[in-house]
Amino acid sequence: MARGRETLKVAPRGDFGSRSSRRMRREGIVPGVVYGGGEEARAFQVGEREVRSVLASGQALFDLELEGGKAVPVVVKEQQLHPVRGSLQHIDLQEVKLDEAIQAEVTIELEGAEGAPGVKEGGVLEHVTREITVEALPTDIPERIVADVSEMQINDTLQLSALAVPEGVKFSADDPDEVTIATLSPPRVEEEPEPAVEEETELVGEEGEAPAAEEGGEGGEGESDDSGGE
Repeated sequence: MARGRETLKVAPRGDFGSRSSRRMRREGIVPGVVYGGGEEARAFQVGEREVRSVLASGQALFDLELEGGKAVPVVVKEQQLHPVRGSLQHIDLQEVKLDEAIQAEVTIELEGAEGAPGVKEGGVLEHVTREITVEALPTDIPERIVADVSEMQINDTLQLSALAVPEGVKFSADDPDEVTIATLSPPRVEEEPEPAVEEETELVGEEGEAPAAEEGGEGGEGESDDSGGE
């Protein structure tokens, strides 16, 4: 085990099915599966607090210890979050060999946004691509990739090809020039609602017509009465 690497201790999972999974999540337990290592996929369960603590360290590579067995190096293959609460629902891990290159998803973080000239002028900075697939030895997988946007002007676009590639790491994108990391658009102008001219005109018309109708109605009735009286 590499020095300084986090270790996640998990227990084998015996119960399966959606009902069992819901019960586990209510109790703060996350179901998971680890793949690779020349063995069949192994199901496990772990406290959400424990797994989040390891993931929060930012290390792409950590060790998995299943029921007191030998710790093995793993990376996150996939994790599912609750769409509303954001709680961890399920996690898949991939066992790896430290001397073989792998592909992994790495987060892209924007740096220097507040100092960007286009932002200072009121432009809108949009973070388009937030993760990128990289290929490297497990020990070389970076925690994150930083994209410097401090020089971006309005209408600028930052492509993946402009990012510095960490040593020993290769971007898996076929054409980095076609992958947009961030854009800086002109300020958004909110259109003021047009005055309700038609509505006002309609109201005025109704107010003007009402008295006339009443007068006409009264006059007609008076003439009818007079005729009848005569």
